[in-house]
Amino acid sequence: MALKAVHVSDVPNLDQVASLALYSTHFSQGVEIGTTSFKASKFLVLGHRGNGMNLLQSADRRMNAVKENSILSFNAAANYPIDFIEFDVQVTKDDCPVIFHDDFILTQEHGTIYERRITDLTLAEFLSYGPQREEGLAGKPLMRNTKEGKIVSWTVETDDSACTLKEAFEKVNPSIGFNIELKFDDHIVYQQDYLVRVLQAVLHVVIEYANGRPIIFSSFQPDAALLVKKLQTTYPVFFLTNGGTEIYYDVRRNSLEEATKLCLEGGLEGVVSEVKGIFRNPGSVNKIKESKLSLLTYGKLNNVPEAVYMQHLMGIDGVIVDFVEEVTEAVCKLVKKPEEVEDEILQEGEDKVQNRPQFSQRELSFLLKLIPELIQ
Repeated sequence: MALKAVHVSDVPNLDQVASLALYSTHFSQGVEIGTTSFKASKFLVLGHRGNGMNLLQSADRRMNAVKENSILSFNAAANYPIDFIEFDVQVTKDDCPVIFHDDFILTQEHGTIYERRITDLTLAEFLSYGPQREEGLAGKPLMRNTKEGKIVSWTVETDDSACTLKEAFEKVNPSIGFNIELKFDDHIVYQQDYLVRVLQAVLHVVIEYANGRPIIFSSFQPDAALLVKKLQTTYPVFFLTNGGTEIYYDVRRNSLEEATKLCLEGGLEGVVSEVKGIFRNPGSVNKIKESKLSLLTYGKLNNVPEAVYMQHLMGIDGVIVDFVEEVTEAVCKLVKKPEEVEDEILQEGEDKVQNRPQFSQRELSFLLKLIPELIQ
């Protein structure tokens, strides 16, 4: 797609396209989402692609237990005390928002691998891959290209059909918030009219089916993040960044400083960073918080409860995790509100409660200096 500058001020607000009732949602588990703010009153846990992403060549069975980005995975995650599920949304050629992470979908026929770009498929074509909901109907076998460049069969212990954004709203536990990642190809420079068409297709589904469910939008695509904020004023928008752990042509993607600048200039509510970017530069947390922005993280280290607890101590607002059961259990044990700690002391005794890791300000300062060295 050809290069064309995106002038956000020229984009019509979605309020001019469809009627949109503004409201503030008080999420029972500790997050308030209003027309201009995002405020977490507790440490948030978000399930990555539902109950965790699939790593098909991993020896850890948890990475292949349930098909990622599926209704089954979303509801499996909802069995635990999480606040949101995170998933990837793309829009098909016939303007239907579907949930799928990879830019391309692969299948095998007579020993030959075929790949199609998700956005080049119609909805019917997209749904023809993998398990079918209609009994007795066989779908195209689903393959996946690993990061190592190897094409393998997408085999998990508990499989499920591909799904649309509309289905997620209709079939996923209504108590769980949605972190909708607006997914675009890193290697394409998108035209403004294309971005607007895609985002409006997503927003129309959200407006019609959200029904009070807490929603967060996020995207690695800077212009998409700015545009979705311009197109609606109800839901908070976060900018996703690798935090400098990878370098891209678009400099806005290359550091936490650039991410913060983009959020402030575009009126976004927060940053979602690769956790290594935060641990390499822990001083960035205070700068982001001083800018009145929220901060979430993602990455493999978020599957380590100790790393999650450290982020809580640093003032980070929440984590996106694959090991939903283990991390939510650890967070429930380690991360407590002051009033909860007082109640526990009364119930269990001070000695038992103090067995949890606790750090003085001096010790925390030392750890924050040590961690960047360890990460390097």
